[in-house]
Amino acid sequence: MKKFLKMALASTMVLGVLAGCSTSSNLENNTPGQSTGNTGTTDGKVTIGLAVSTLNNPFFVSLKEGAEKAAKDAGVELLVVDAQDDTAKQISGVEDLIQKKVSVLMINPTDSAAIVTAVEAANAANIPVITVDRAAEGGQVVSHIASDNTAGGKMAGDFILEKLGGKGNIVELQGIAGTSAARDRGQGFHDAVDNKEGVNVVASQPADFDRAKGLTVMENILQGNKDIQAIFAHNDEMALGALQAVEAQGKDILVVGFDATDDAVKSVEDGKMAATVAQKPAAIGETALQTAVKVAKGEQVESNIPVALELVTKK
Repeated sequence: MKKFLKMALASTMVLGVLAGCSTSSNLENNTPGQSTGNTGTTDGKVTIGLAVSTLNNPFFVSLKEGAEKAAKDAGVELLVVDAQDDTAKQISGVEDLIQKKVSVLMINPTDSAAIVTAVEAANAANIPVITVDRAAEGGQVVSHIASDNTAGGKMAGDFILEKLGGKGNIVELQGIAGTSAARDRGQGFHDAVDNKEGVNVVASQPADFDRAKGLTVMENILQGNKDIQAIFAHNDEMALGALQAVEAQGKDILVVGFDATDDAVKSVEDGKMAATVAQKPAAIGETALQTAVKVAKGEQVESNIPVALELVTKK
């Protein structure tokens, strides 16, 4: 299979004109909701594979737990592989799930472009693929389950503008480059704040969805920018790291995150973070697993299944 993946990558490079440039989840490659692969089971048992980007982030732990609960309720087996934010490790994990002949493969990509080879390998093995939270930029995907990250980014941006009275200097902490979540959340945020008179995004730097990096990046930004009124971080881990940097310097800066993890919600309730966009990861995992079971049974599913968002502020 490793040899196959290398061949698939080479094929993708040669046939780039045909396989590249797709929509975020490339759903136009197959009929929406129609599985084109191996929906059979082993000994009558449906087995679902979940390749998750990292379990070092509480958001994805909740997503996995939601999928595990749904799997237990449905009486199916769930096999989980953790990439620990390493693309090569994720591709290897997907390869293992393909070799185990899972009925359906759910992928939460570490990198939306790099995962394409693994998606295509699953396609070649006739295993239907569902993307979860983050999309793939190619390959055939039966369904994509996620919150509308663009709408969530705009929700955060609109909230910041309201709180600042329509003017001020804002810092953006970006997620991992190459992920659809970082791209879409950033797009929504900029849709809200760009071209607004009196509003300036004075720094926009990646901190890779990581709390420690959020702290370090924000410390560096604060050294060079003394006049900052708000921070938007693409996830709560970076927001909490940025908050540490702000508090260490005794600053009063509005901090808004994304994901509504337990730590972030508590920070909002304590009046430290201003808000977080609730993406409901457990519901995403549960919905993805339920969709995978339907696909395994040959049932029709929607090509895009959204999970509702809401803004969490201090009550």
